[in-house]
Amino acid sequence: MRMICLGLLALAEAVALQEAAVSNPIQHVLLQMPLLVLAGALAGWHLKVPRHWAVPLLLTALTAFLFWMLPRNVDWALTPVGELAKHTTQPLLLGLPLRLSWPWLDPILRGFLKANALSMLGVLGFLYTHAPVRICNSYLVSAQQDLGFAFLYLAAALACLWAFPLLFGQLRSMPVGTAGCTKCGV
Repeated sequence: MRMICLGLLALAEAVALQEAAVSNPIQHVLLQMPLLVLAGALAGWHLKVPRHWAVPLLLTALTAFLFWMLPRNVDWALTPVGELAKHTTQPLLLGLPLRLSWPWLDPILRGFLKANALSMLGVLGFLYTHAPVRICNSYLVSAQQDLGFAFLYLAAALACLWAFPLLFGQLRSMPVGTAGCTKCGV
């Protein structure tokens, strides 16, 4: 029940950000849209699906992600019809299917998807910062370049976050009051 309430809170915050999304592409693409995806993921937090549903659900999520990644569709999302489509498809066709399929995915496939996300963020960052014309017609060129730099910063931050457990291992919490080496008794 708590996760559903958090999902509804994320959805309400995404709806409240609509005014800011019209004026700022960073708030639109990197704040409002992820909140919508998070709302769908949290709504399905306790749902379980059979293993054979994982691939179709993942393909649904990836198709929705690719659709909303296109600059033309980011522009369309600022219209009333596009706004309604964005507020329904991102939680239901992206967040929820991704959450339901993720536990069934092999770690190699998870790593591939993360690496693909990093490369797409890098390509989008380069595209938005170096395009000689406006890609999103609803925003100024300077705002478009700011979004490109935000994509690059996000790619770097996610690369660090996802590489940390690979390089240093999983963080383990120690019980309160214990310190030192457990093997040698120090």
